[in-house]
Amino acid sequence: MWLACLKTPVTRYLFEGMTSGVRGGGVGRAEPGPLWSALAAADLGWRVFPCAPGAKRPALRDNWQDLATTDADRIRAWWARQPYNIGIACGPSGLVVIDLDVVHEVAHDGRAGLDGPVSGADALERLCRAHGQRYPGGTYTVDTPSGGTHLYFTAPAAPVRNSAGRLGPLIDVRADGGYVVGDGSRIGVRAYTARGGVLPLALPLPDWIARLLTEEPALPGNGWAVGVAGPGWGAGAAGGSPPLPLLERAQGRAYALAAFRQETRRVAEARVGTRNDTLNRAAFSLGQLVAAGLIPPLPVMTGLADAAARAGLPEDEARRTIRSGMAAGARKPRPAAN
Repeated sequence: MWLACLKTPVTRYLFEGMTSGVRGGGVGRAEPGPLWSALAAADLGWRVFPCAPGAKRPALRDNWQDLATTDADRIRAWWARQPYNIGIACGPSGLVVIDLDVVHEVAHDGRAGLDGPVSGADALERLCRAHGQRYPGGTYTVDTPSGGTHLYFTAPAAPVRNSAGRLGPLIDVRADGGYVVGDGSRIGVRAYTARGGVLPLALPLPDWIARLLTEEPALPGNGWAVGVAGPGWGAGAAGGSPPLPLLERAQGRAYALAAFRQETRRVAEARVGTRNDTLNRAAFSLGQLVAAGLIPPLPVMTGLADAAARAGLPEDEARRTIRSGMAAGARKPRPAAN
């Protein structure tokens, strides 16, 4: 495995010069698999915690982010109990991980996702071309049991939060407040596997991606809710999104209900390759209305989750996207008269 590279003085010196927190003395080759992998990650300065054996969920009763550690004794005590999977807390570890998912569903004619990218890697390549940038390869990469990929980067100075679909369909970001399942973990018979026998070097997050993740998002589409035309909606200034008009309270509530029906229908009917992005946009738009007090949050979250389930999105993915989108929308609440 890759940590063997740290055992020679030259490679250890080079590696320590490129990353922080590498000590090289806390891991022995005779360690059992999951424990060895957890200690190896901690040796890089990455804070780890146990996830349930064969699963992604944290195995701790208390806050995993507070308990994640690089302390070898605590790690050994945890993994002495069970062969836990390895969780890596991204924020405390100074990491941003780009999670590239894949589409497994195939259309009736045998063609998958022709309306959009069939993988997060494909979507990221499109994003790179659109910005005139190279694909951010060469960093530490872990292949996941589902066929996806985790690209590890060191975090920039500006805080990066978790997001789902912000960079594009099938692309999630794990950063401050998020975690990933690390190399050496298993889901069923398949393992999370670091790619290649190379040093686990996490390169800095490219500046252009950092800007996309830290700048305030523009309103989706050409208005406050994609494809929803409401009362009093007028044309905006040339080249930009129209301003949000002030809504009278009763009119605003009717408007919000109509938007809720349209957005949940749009999510339920979203095609493979566009589902996460459609859900993110819907959650953003409806989050604006929730923040303005025009519609209560619980029916919105429930309705979006039900629509996402009908579209075939996994429950955990849908829940993360709904939370992220609504939180972003809440920062730009829909104006309404009292």
